[in-house]
Amino acid sequence: MDTTPLLDPKAFRAALGSFATGVTVITTRAADGTPVGLTANSFNSVSLDPPMVLWSLAKKSLSLPVFSASRHWAVHVLAAEQEALSGRFARSGEDKFSGLEIEAGLGGVPLLSGCAARFQCRSSFQHEGGDHLIFVGEVTAFDRAERAPLVFHAGQYALAAQRDPRLPQARSARVAGGLGEDLLGYLLGRAYFQFHLGVRDKAQAAGLTEVQWIVAAALTVRDGVTSADLDAALGYVLDVPVTPLLKAMQSSDWVHLDAAGHWRLTDSGRDRSLHLLAAAKAHEGDLLARFGYNEGALLKLQLQKFIAVTNPGLPDLWHEV
Repeated sequence: MDTTPLLDPKAFRAALGSFATGVTVITTRAADGTPVGLTANSFNSVSLDPPMVLWSLAKKSLSLPVFSASRHWAVHVLAAEQEALSGRFARSGEDKFSGLEIEAGLGGVPLLSGCAARFQCRSSFQHEGGDHLIFVGEVTAFDRAERAPLVFHAGQYALAAQRDPRLPQARSARVAGGLGEDLLGYLLGRAYFQFHLGVRDKAQAAGLTEVQWIVAAALTVRDGVTSADLDAALGYVLDVPVTPLLKAMQSSDWVHLDAAGHWRLTDSGRDRSLHLLAAAKAHEGDLLARFGYNEGALLKLQLQKFIAVTNPGLPDLWHEV
């Protein structure tokens, strides 16, 4: 009698989820010419010589007959910004290729654009793997781009950041005898200051202080608000009353007060504000390019999570004004 204890499927799946994987979309073309594609994270390398890769597909998948009969298929390693593409190809019952930019690959296989890497493969053999069928193929062509990959971990999408060995280790307060260089408040404060150096100079050149620039930027999102609205939305950022700022901006034709007591950007103020916003986004892009798109996206994600979990009840900008 077999006395091997049965595995808890949910617990087993959760344990497997501890292993972070990339996310791929596998594509092929059916015998009638219909493009077929699906999301998979079972992709892996097999051999360098000859170059071979594998992936697996559940036997209950509706796409199994098409891939089983295909002589060619392609593996797309999705980039970090292609989460929506992963979701699209994970769903069934829709035209997954509609509106996408498609190239024709070897054997007529449809190729997606914007991926971190693509592998065009000729099917070599298939292997039984429990409730899945394993597809092994020889790579006949490939290409890659300097894009960070999309990662899947513990049932959720994630971002991977490379560790830079060149970065010095922060001196702790115990070693330095005072403020630790790894103190979060210090890191956030210094990052804020260094980011705003370029933005501050552009705002001052346009005749605005840093806090006035924040007000102008906020009004490009929602125009026609009261001083109380602005104080509620921006008070914890500005740390100064907003009315004196608005009156000073009014004298420089940035804003005006309408008959209902609402502050609005003038035509000139809106035009200048939008130019400053464009310059600020370009400045942000230049800074983030120094350590890569993925790290920048991860930084923003972590800051958003930090704000969410530490929020003492402060309002989000124009969320509920």
